[in-house]
Amino acid sequence: MLHVNGEEHRLFIHPDESLLYVLRERLGLTGTKAGCEEGECGTCTVLVEGIPIVSCLAPALRFHGQHVETVEGLVRGERLHPLQEAFIETGAVQCGFCTPGMLMSAKALLEKNLSPTREEIAQGLAGNFCRCTGYLKIADAVALAAEKMQTGRGKQV
Repeated sequence: MLHVNGEEHRLFIHPDESLLYVLRERLGLTGTKAGCEEGECGTCTVLVEGIPIVSCLAPALRFHGQHVETVEGLVRGERLHPLQEAFIETGAVQCGFCTPGMLMSAKALLEKNLSPTREEIAQGLAGNFCRCTGYLKIADAVALAAEKMQTGRGKQV
């Protein structure tokens, strides 16, 4: 059994299946991207019990009964998460391939520290690679999301 984005899923998981495979192919949650599949790029980052992990290397069986959050879980009803709003507002989304992993790593950072410095943002996103933006707009987006969350301007309902 896996708890994904607040829903319980009971399914047989083969010992060889990665969490990435189960999310994408078995549950249809294609927001989590398959990049290098070697744990280097961060495009497959999801949160397990609030901790970012690269799902391509993680055996799905290891997470029996744990709470997994994917990028699809950020939206509440029709309301985007403040991070998603900020990525759009700052132009941090280029091709979008790295965005789901960036968003999940940034969410984990902001859940621990709602006032991160630029250095802390860089450290929080260190396992995620983007070939399009040069990271400046992504760091701007995380800082803006933190501000929105602090002031309630991006508060989800």
